[in-house]
Amino acid sequence: TEESMQKAYQELVHQTGKGKEYLGWLHLPSEIDPKLLAEIEADAQRIQKIAKIFIVIGIGGSYLGARAVIEALHSQMPLLESPQKAPLVLYAGHQLSEDYLVELLALLDKHDYALTIISKSGTTTEPAVAFRILKNHLEQKYGKAQARERIIAITDKEKGALKQLANEEGYKTYVVPDEVGGRYSVLTPVGLLPIAVAGFDIRALIEGANTMRTELLSSSQAEKNLAMQYACLRTIFYEAGKKIELMVNYEPRLFFFTEWWKQLYGESEGKEGKGLFPAGVSFTSDLHSMGQYIQEGPKHLFETVLSINSPHLSLEVPHDKANLDVMNFLSGQRLSYINAKAQEATCLAHQGGGVPTIRICVPSLNEFYLGQLIYFYEFACGLSAYHLGVNPFDQPGVEAYKKNMFRLLGK
Repeated sequence: TEESMQKAYQELVHQTGKGKEYLGWLHLPSEIDPKLLAEIEADAQRIQKIAKIFIVIGIGGSYLGARAVIEALHSQMPLLESPQKAPLVLYAGHQLSEDYLVELLALLDKHDYALTIISKSGTTTEPAVAFRILKNHLEQKYGKAQARERIIAITDKEKGALKQLANEEGYKTYVVPDEVGGRYSVLTPVGLLPIAVAGFDIRALIEGANTMRTELLSSSQAEKNLAMQYACLRTIFYEAGKKIELMVNYEPRLFFFTEWWKQLYGESEGKEGKGLFPAGVSFTSDLHSMGQYIQEGPKHLFETVLSINSPHLSLEVPHDKANLDVMNFLSGQRLSYINAKAQEATCLAHQGGGVPTIRICVPSLNEFYLGQLIYFYEFACGLSAYHLGVNPFDQPGVEAYKKNMFRLLGK
């Protein structure tokens, strides 16, 4: 495996493999223009002054990266005032639910808002429909001139329906680089603008990604390269008959990071009858629903545990005189300590039940380490797909449902 992974590594870093024209993400963290970051930060500050809600319109790679980072860093209690007094970020165009959009419009009737529409073409059904509806609402609420100031389009640099509309209407625009595919685009304006509007440090995110980039490009030896170790292990499990990779988190704020990872790996590897199926579980919650299947069901899966070493906040279990719940043995212990022991116990149990476990440890959840994690997974994904012999950067299978949908809708 290591020998063939070496070949995949050389294809990736020397940009000689399939889909090499979409490898713009490889050096992106070291090449991003500081002027672009300053411009994004300035736009974010402007939006923070005029909007209580910021809508991100996009689907797949156009919204999952931003949402993964924002949800990982944001307060999990919606009524708590966010420390940075930033707008609440909400999403549209990521599905076709009528009820969702009607309820969103009812909320937007009551609060000042701005939006970004993220689409390379401008003709992807879900975001195009949502943008048409929200643009109409925005113009009715504020008038056309003011609505224009509340819309930012992130699209192709010169072609496509959205670029044409942005030119005609005079929207502020950012570019989706030609050489970066959607699911690898979180470190472009696609992800950076929403993350900055939400009040988070995009420079630290980029710095983290660049630190990981430097590390992964410094050695092609598996023992010195974390991404190669991960790619090798998942390949070994795949070749041994494992069909499913379960990403496990013990922090609910990582739910959307798992969703981003599922798209990255599912869309990059799932071709030509090949590829692991990427799935996700949130422990300890899902131990009480999926734990039985994982422990004693078919042995066709392995787990990758995303482990956060240090929480931001602290809470201890109080002592109770009556001790009716028999929990006094935990008195004075932090919840993070109990969570860590649950993690250790689960790994031991699942390994004993024939479920191999990879553990990826992150010191804490902040912009810097999330940047590292994003780049780590992107790099390892490229390696794994090249090792499988597929193009990591196309998605021909996505077109099948679209053709059927357009036919059924009478396009």
